Amino acid sequence: MTESVEKGSPKLRVASTILLIMTGVTGIVDAVSFIGLGHVFTANMTGNIVLLGFALGGATEMSAPLSLLALAAFLMGALMGGRMWPGGEKGSIVPAIGAEAGLLAAAAAVSAIVPGPSKIYGVIAASALAMGLRNAVVRKMAIPDLTTTVLTLTVTGIAADSSLAGGVNPRWQRRVAAVAAMLLGAAVGAAMVQRSMTATLALCAAITTACALAR
Repeated sequence: MTESVEKGSPKLRVASTILLIMTGVTGIVDAVSFIGLGHVFTANMTGNIVLLGFALGGATEMSAPLSLLALAAFLMGALMGGRMWPGGEKGSIVPAIGAEAGLLAAAAAVSAIVPGPSKIYGVIAASALAMGLRNAVVRKMAIPDLTTTVLTLTVTGIAADSSLAGGVNPRWQRRVAAVAAMLLGAAVGAAMVQRSMTATLALCAAITTACALAR
């Protein structure tokens, strides 16, 4: 399926809905990594780099090796995503979303099967690969306010472009929906990961698979 999306087109609406859902998945994934794997982010690289800085500065609750692994895997995933879908009207993002779903399923399998510290490293690597791959594709889709992993500019836009600041509130519904999606995903992830990391990651894989099929 080609990925040409014009403003106001049905394709754009479908793509926006899918990216909102995947924003929720981001919240779940980072709940798994931060709560279940030891103060590391595998989707939010801004947060991960800050945590890496904390670790390098001597904060004992943080782990530089885990943050470095997440960053390296994310970069490798972004490279994979860039090669899988170079962008433009002739390509399809379905294989990339499907690959993300497969990597999240792999993370769930590692969580279920691999014992000890190796499980932590495996889940971080697989989930960060998945998030890097997705980010490369979403970046090339370039739908405003739907990066799926970073909300700083989205939150800034809500205030800076508001009528109170002399703006016209562009895309405020989309911006608020993105914030709500990640908030909900993080809450669901936090509740689930304390019971089962495997089930939480499997849910992420299932949702992402549904998004791929919806394209």
